[in-house]
Amino acid sequence: MAMYLVTGCAGFIGSQVCTRLLADGHGVVGVDSINDAYDVRLKQWRLEQLRAHSQFAFHHLDISARDALRPVFTRELSGVINLAARAGVRQSLENPWVYFDANVTGTLNLLEMCREFGVRKFVIASSSSVYGNQNPRPFREDANTDAPPSPYAASKKAAEVLCHTYHELFGLDVTVLRYFTVYGPAGRPDMSIFRFVQWISEGKPITLFGDGKQERDFTFVADVARGTIAALKPLGFEIINLGADQPIVLSDVIAMIEDAVGKKAALDPQPRNPMDMLATWADIGKAKHLLAWSPQISFDDGIRATVEWYRANRAWASQVSTR
Repeated sequence: MAMYLVTGCAGFIGSQVCTRLLADGHGVVGVDSINDAYDVRLKQWRLEQLRAHSQFAFHHLDISARDALRPVFTRELSGVINLAARAGVRQSLENPWVYFDANVTGTLNLLEMCREFGVRKFVIASSSSVYGNQNPRPFREDANTDAPPSPYAASKKAAEVLCHTYHELFGLDVTVLRYFTVYGPAGRPDMSIFRFVQWISEGKPITLFGDGKQERDFTFVADVARGTIAALKPLGFEIINLGADQPIVLSDVIAMIEDAVGKKAALDPQPRNPMDMLATWADIGKAKHLLAWSPQISFDDGIRATVEWYRANRAWASQVSTR
């Protein structure tokens, strides 16, 4: 079977991708800096699940440090899946430098290592944030993404452009995946679904930015992991949306979590951040055509799976910082 390098292996999506690759019999070289962008207890929990596999090798390092990357590369690698990134729109305004270190310099380092070691396949996580608020919905991959609304989105766009350059210059086979609001068990605590589940479960007020009418194309993490692995096939250079193709209003999300948890939420309304997108909606025609991929988990089932995970891990998950 094949051997893949997965960066961000202790991350939300990365850990799910590693788990699926290992279950399919592949070897995984996992890389993660275990940074404190959010509560590291979640990263450590995910990593513990992966360490149980004999075909998983972990390296604690930062992809923005090029010399540290070289020892984990071999010519036996079948491909690289770059899921290591700094994510989050609001935080990127506070410290844009760390976003460009991870998302741009880190990507450049990995592309250079692929060139040097002859690794032919590169899959990278991008974001629906690159579409901004100016494009018609649903967002198509050929939309104009030259006006990213935040430093985070700008860093993702820059990484996409670098990938195209390495494809053109060196023939690297690259698939850029634009993820749409990924959620699910053991999710990121800085995102709405984890926060709402924890806050409602623990009787804390929900901080709601804006009027609750924002729409998000929430996509279950297992579906995203499946699509990411499907993108390992040879494609040349492609940008592909992975989304649910079913935007959901934020106020409806809260109501569904209330139902799954069995408690009502107390709301703490706050002004909307101008960098936040008003709505996201993925056109997934390209994913269906090129990857034979479409989402399989309904939002209702995904929310219930997330709440069940939280209940099973509540002793420590209730203490996870959502700041």
